[in-house]
Amino acid sequence: MQPDLWRFAEALYQQPGVEAACLLLQEQGADICLLLCAAWLDSREVACSVTRAEALRGLAQPWQTQVIVPLRQLRQGWREQAQHDPALALLRERVKQLELDAERELLQRLAAHSQDWPSAPSASRAQWLQQLAPPAANRNALEELHVAATRLAP
Repeated sequence: MQPDLWRFAEALYQQPGVEAACLLLQEQGADICLLLCAAWLDSREVACSVTRAEALRGLAQPWQTQVIVPLRQLRQGWREQAQHDPALALLRERVKQLELDAERELLQRLAAHSQDWPSAPSASRAQWLQQLAPPAANRNALEELHVAATRLAP
């Protein structure tokens, strides 16, 4: 049985090199939740299609821009000041938790949308990552995600 997307994402993120790869890809404009979902779909050997990829993008984009990004910007904007203000540091940690909760919610929505897509054992294991990554995404970072996800595959 495949783990749910959240558990998969947690396990993947703990793999060596994945956090750095995700941060680099995020700096390049990638939606990391979408890429974690892509790695999960690749690990489950779910056949990738343009229609399915667009459906996932359409689901993720509004949540990313309206919920996750504003929380991240607020948290990052407080980074410097919070180093010298303990009360602000505590508030920043609470915003960080909200950001994580929002990411978890997005992953749950992506999983729910794609959970019934069947496996296709002949599917290439990196199709989803290639399809859902931005065109200028760092290929080494994507490969890092792919290799780490492969280590987690059953």
